[in-house]
Amino acid sequence: MTGISAVGDADASGSEKARAAASGGGARRSLIAGGIAAVGASLCCVAPFVLVLMGVSGAWIGSLTALAPYRPIFIGVTLVLLALAFRKLYLVPRACDAATRCAAPTGLRKQRMVFWTVGVLLAALIAFPWYAPLMLS
Repeated sequence: MTGISAVGDADASGSEKARAAASGGGARRSLIAGGIAAVGASLCCVAPFVLVLMGVSGAWIGSLTALAPYRPIFIGVTLVLLALAFRKLYLVPRACDAATRCAAPTGLRKQRMVFWTVGVLLAALIAFPWYAPLMLS
């Protein structure tokens, strides 16, 4: 009988570990997806600029704006995913056992620091078409 309860306890701690990993994983997935969407949103503007900085030139660089019509969609997806990550990090209470790693305040602090760093970088990528002419003139 004690063997069964030990197995049950092991299963319970395994599910707690999975729940703890999932509580921090949602914010991480939202940040990664938001970053990919922001890169997609700025690809029409950043890619030609990077190629010119690398010394690549030619009239074909102007045709790299094929994704420009989809830019508002990418920006919207980026903002929604950043909002989901913000919600996960600041608004939803963490469901952790006190003995798990996600209960440590240093982990949450690091995730929030990464969130704000990524948020600033994504804002710079999204705003690139507005400040790029200032850099090129």
